[in-house]
Formats: sequence, structure tokens, C-alpha cells
Amino acid sequence: MKALIFENFGGSDVLRYQEIPDPMITENEILVRMKAIGLNFADIYRRKGNYHLAGEPPYILGYEGAGVVESVGANVVNVNVGDRVAFADVPYANAELVAVPLEKAIQLPDEISYEVASSVLLQGLTAQYLTRDSYAIKAGDFVLVHAAAGGVGQNLVQIGKQLGGNVIGLTSTLEKSKAVYEAGAHFVFLYDEDWIGKVKEITDGRGADVVYESVGSTLTASFDATKIGGTVVFYGMSGGDPTPVDPRMLMDTSKTLTGGDLWNVLTSDEERRKRSQQLFDWITEGKLKVKAPTKFDLKDGAEAHRFLEGRKSSGKIILVP
Repeated sequence: MKALIFENFGGSDVLRYQEIPDPMITENEILVRMKAIGLNFADIYRRKGNYHLAGEPPYILGYEGAGVVESVGANVVNVNVGDRVAFADVPYANAELVAVPLEKAIQLPDEISYEVASSVLLQGLTAQYLTRDSYAIKAGDFVLVHAAAGGVGQNLVQIGKQLGGNVIGLTSTLEKSKAVYEAGAHFVFLYDEDWIGKVKEITDGRGADVVYESVGSTLTASFDATKIGGTVVFYGMSGGDPTPVDPRMLMDTSKTLTGGDLWNVLTSDEERRKRSQQLFDWITEGKLKVKAPTKFDLKDGAEAHRFLEGRKSSGKIILVP
């Protein structure tokens, strides 16, 4: 099979598209021929060496995708050759074929395409637990979303509004702000303006009830934009490492800093099915709109990485074998 691989950590130029052996499945796995693969900032972190990678090179990135079952292990039941499946937490997805543990395979309803599944599963499930587990948004809450034009950001905006929140989006350009408004944000501010002051202004000087922080380098500013007793949910660092947080500040302001990681949520087959089914229901009911993704051929993965790192995307990027 062909796969997008790398042997040394570094920039996008370390990625190569080449032939490698097909994966061998165990008795409890299925072999999936990929139709669409989600690209996420975590892939960039791993390529750079910021996130730990197990095993030896050549490394294969990717944890999210959708495709057709090509073969099944001896102990596999309820999944057949030809079934449409997806996953959000299976490694080595940047390849034509992926070995998927049975408990991590998510059956796709007919109404959900491969592209939609690869666009929404990881980012949609992330937004779902961030708005329900990390901080449960209540009707009337002021919800501040960083990088609101991105994949997780647009999902946070839609889910936050659906839960009754007053959603404030932050983004870098006027063009991206249009996408955030289309997603349902009540207010959108740009990073190069006094967005902290504007958040304080629309909240009568108090600040946001919750800030969803995915940039990292803006963590201190996020606390400045949060009300006394408010919460900052840290779940990414696309803009660089955050500065250390002084626990005395947390005590003095009664503010909360909490983290979020999808791998700590998708802990069982039941959790995957329950949470993904809610996403699929929202989509089919029109409550969660998935913007058409930007598509790159898998062989052009390096170009896709540059596109994502260059902040050129609004929404999801997928790779197509």
C-alpha cells in the first residue's frame, strides 16, 4: 500500500508518500480501505516531535478517517466486508489501508458520507465533550471560542448556541469572521483588536463565563477575558506553548483552569457509539452543519500540512487516498 510517512521530526518537507507493507490485522481487528482521512493540528505536533510517538520510524500520522471494510479478523462479529465505518482514535490513518480494532470502529449511517465523517468525528466529538464534560454550557452563559473559524471552533460555536449560550468567536481575519457568523456566533472579534475589552463591554464588565482556549500563547489573555469565578478550558496550542499559570491568581480570582483530551473520553465502545450517534443525529436533523472540507490527495500531504499551518483554512482539511 501507499502511505504518507516520515522518519525524522521537522517541517512538512520531512513527509514522503511511498510504498510500505500492508498492515496485518489480528483476530479482533478489521482492515479498512480508506476513503477520507482527517487532518488535525495534532498531526503537526507529532510531525514536529511535540507529541510522543511510539515505535520506530518510519512514522505514519493520522488518527481519524472513514472507509470500507476490506477484511475482518477471526473473532470479529457484527462487522462485515463492505461495511462503511469510521474512527476517531486509531493510529496510522495516513495510508490506503488501516488496521482498526473492532471496539474503535464506528458504523456509518447511510446519511453520513465518508467526507462528513472524516470532517466531524474527531473535531465534533472534541467540541461535544468540551461543552458537556469539561464545562457544561448553560443557557445564558457567555461563551468565548478561540480560533472559531477552525474545525473544532465552528463546532463549538454551533453546539454552544444550541445549548443556549451567547457565543463570542475570535478569529484572525474578516473573511474568517464571516464563517464564524455563519456558524451562529452572536459576536465575532479579531485578534488584532482589543478583543478583551470588547468581551468585557458586551458582558457588562464581567467577562466570559467560559473560554475555550486552543491557541496556547493566548492563555494569559483568556484569563483576563474571563469573569471572576469563570473557567478556561485548555485543549490545544496551535499558536505556541502557553506561559505558566500562577495558582495564586486562580485562588485570588476563583477562576478555574481545566484541560481536555478526547482520548480520556473515548474510553469504551459504548462511549464511541453514544457520542458519535449524537453527532450524526445533530447532522441529520440540521442542528449541526458540517462545512464542505478542503481536500488534498494523500500524496500531497506535505502541501496540506503547510496549508493548515499557514492558517489558510476555514473548517476541516481532509486527505483522500
